This record gives sequence, C-alpha cells and structure tokens, in this order.
Amino acid sequence: MKRLISVMAVLLVLAFAGVTVFAADPTSGGKAQVTCPILAGKIDKSLYADYEGKRVYFCCAGCKDDFNKDPAGYIKKMEDQGIVLEKTPAAK
Repeated sequence: MKRLISVMAVLLVLAFAGVTVFAADPTSGGKAQVTCPILAGKIDKSLYADYEGKRVYFCCAGCKDDFNKDPAGYIKKMEDQGIVLEKTPAAK
C-alpha cells in the first residue's frame, strides 16, 4: 500500500511539472513556444519574426535570419510538435 501511494505521489508531481515546464495553452491544449526553432535555446521575447499572423521567437539574431529562409517550414515543424504560436498583435 505504501508503494502504491509513493507511485501515485510521484506521478502527481510529474504531471504537475509537465504542465509548468511546457506552459500549456489552456485554450487549445497545445504548448507555448519556449525554445528557439533553430538552435533550441531559450527564447528572448525581444527577438521575433511575424509570419502570416503568427509570431515566432528566437534565442539570437542569427536564428531570425535562418528562419527567414524557410518560415513556413519552421512553423509547420513547430506546430507538428504541438506548439501553439502567439498571434501577431494587431496594429495600433
């Protein structure tokens, strides 16, 4: 019985950690972007590109240049992984 309780506690902790690590988007069930699509580094929200109404963030300026060579391909790959990209903000 103690073993069952221990296993359940571990599973609960892992489930909670999964929600916080992947920053799930509650409206779509997908994951928010947290890594760069080029080098997989942590994103810097001041470095981004907008493409067809979607905003993609990068870890460095060089990654933005690489992204611009095939934006549709990178977006498709991210969305295939369950990543839900932010929408491009409306112009003011």
